[in-house]
Amino acid sequence: MKLYAGIDLHSNNSYVVLSNEEDKVMYQKRLPNEAGVILSELAPYQDQIEGIVVESTYNWYWLVDELKEVNYKVHLANTASIQAYKGLKHTNDKTDAIWLAKLLRLKLLSEGYVYPKEKRGLRELLRRRLVLVRQQTMSVLGIQAMAVRYDNIKINGNKIKELKSAEKKILDCIKDCDVRIAAEAQLKVLHCIVEQIEVLEKTILKKIKKDANFKLLNSIPGIGNILAMTILLETGDVNRFVSPGNYSSYCRCVESKRISNEKKKGENNRKNGNAYLGWAFIEAANYAIRYYEPIKKFYQRKLQKTKRVVALKSIANKLSKATFFILRDGAEFDMNKLFN
Repeated sequence: MKLYAGIDLHSNNSYVVLSNEEDKVMYQKRLPNEAGVILSELAPYQDQIEGIVVESTYNWYWLVDELKEVNYKVHLANTASIQAYKGLKHTNDKTDAIWLAKLLRLKLLSEGYVYPKEKRGLRELLRRRLVLVRQQTMSVLGIQAMAVRYDNIKINGNKIKELKSAEKKILDCIKDCDVRIAAEAQLKVLHCIVEQIEVLEKTILKKIKKDANFKLLNSIPGIGNILAMTILLETGDVNRFVSPGNYSSYCRCVESKRISNEKKKGENNRKNGNAYLGWAFIEAANYAIRYYEPIKKFYQRKLQKTKRVVALKSIANKLSKATFFILRDGAEFDMNKLFN
């Protein structure tokens, strides 16, 4: 007898359901989020289980890894594209798990990408770096605001980032004793943040710089080491995308709207896709229009017809599609094919 498993995953427990080919529930139980417990409960049914669906929540990594370790066929449910079952008046964790198992049996399950375990830690380093960069900006802006608000002194952001060499000069600008202590505390936090950003960057670069795709991405206008790291690690296996349009959509570089009778009727989910890739390609577009003349001319032509944000997005779209071919085929960037 074939069985299909659905797991409704939460922060501290999971509701596990096993159903057969007739959608009859053969097993149902709420289990603590302990790998040993879940595996021991599933063990008697392992030979019959055709597949296990795990809900794609923020904490799915550990469970998917443990299930794969003992050779279960695991499917990650893409919760953003799964329609909730509307035939029930009352729903709960049990019905959610049953619905996941049923979608798997009917081969209607929308699946998410299971990012390779061996690269997940490196990607996490890069994401932590981005968090620290934002905190660094907040610290710099906080110091600048205190200097302007209390002493009407404008301090250059780069001067603040000089850190210990410029710390005394910055503090001497602030007359109020209490405000000076506040600024000093903020500077010490900034010292620590900058130091850790450098540590993370060196660690990531050391592990990724030998990758041939990393070198190819650096050849794309506007893309340096940090953006190349982001694009490479956030994309994963580019062959999971059917076309460059699909990849560009995943990178949030396409319009989100509904058209009927040649009229705009609304918008779809603009946040569907990878936020980190969306940021990376917009950053690349901003750099590209400053330093590459063909792209600058293309941008200026677009500005005559549309808004700045649309013109910028069109460049990001082109760069993302070029990235798709570079990662898929190992091709080199050709300016003439994109901007002429």
